[in-house]
Amino acid sequence: MKKHYLVTGGGGFIGSNIVKMLIKRGNKVSVFDNFQRGKPSRLNDLPSKIRIFKGDIRNKKALSKSFQKIDSVIHLAYVNGTKFFYNKPDEIMDIAVRGMLNVIDLSKANKVREFILFSSSEVYSNPSRIPTPENIELKIPDLYNPRYSYGGGKICCELLLRFLCEKDFDRSIIIRPHNVYGPDMGYEHIIPEISKNILSLKNNQKLKIQGSGNETRSFIYIDDFLNAFEKVLRKGKHLEIYNIGTNEEIKIINAIKKILKILGKKNQISFGKIKKGSPLRRQPKINKIKSFGFNQKIKFNNGLKKTVDWYIKN
Repeated sequence: MKKHYLVTGGGGFIGSNIVKMLIKRGNKVSVFDNFQRGKPSRLNDLPSKIRIFKGDIRNKKALSKSFQKIDSVIHLAYVNGTKFFYNKPDEIMDIAVRGMLNVIDLSKANKVREFILFSSSEVYSNPSRIPTPENIELKIPDLYNPRYSYGGGKICCELLLRFLCEKDFDRSIIIRPHNVYGPDMGYEHIIPEISKNILSLKNNQKLKIQGSGNETRSFIYIDDFLNAFEKVLRKGKHLEIYNIGTNEEIKIINAIKKILKILGKKNQISFGKIKKGSPLRRQPKINKIKSFGFNQKIKFNNGLKKTVDWYIKN
């Protein structure tokens, strides 16, 4: 059944790609974004028109204008990029809680029947189990470390959806994406940031990174992510949580070496102290999305080249 979706944060990397996917499948879409980090250009050249509303998710009056005959809300609006975890923890928490409450209140008032919340792999912090299942215990290891503002804010959003909305929606679902990457993802993320730094170096200069390089992440290319997300949209169950990622656990040092090779560079790497609270390993258990028929199609080597090549040209 075709629906009218409201995508908050629809100008962001993941949000804009979700908008394109929904439109391609014949749905109507409205977008709400402040476009401070999201880009209107990501929403150009769509096969059909979308309604775009510009505003701060914390401004309930501005947000209310986007709730016009909405069937389903996909809530992504947030602040991401690791540097913001440390520099703007107050803003992150404010957007997390105030923004989430506004979206919930307006969804209820406008009789929206479905709510899809985008959480994050950051809720797992440094997990005790790898691969990490959705039902693992969540913790805030240190209330005084601003790093946990991001994951803590996402946990708050999950709790609000779980306990304020259980009976108000026909279906509410939580998505926990793991290191989604691809062209035009924004320089606040590791792959474009490292690529940019390498390109700025002379051949005799060292690339400085945080940590030993043995830290791991589970990168998922945007096309694979959309494939998995579409399956969750079709088959996901009320009050369920879904990891979206891959079984590939990639060491950061190996990712950097691959980027150097793609760029034709031979710079040496200088290792530094890792910031307190940074996760050492990350790889999700993805049995749930696999049961829906998801299989990774784009391996990291191929997706990385597509992404780095885009940044070389742009």
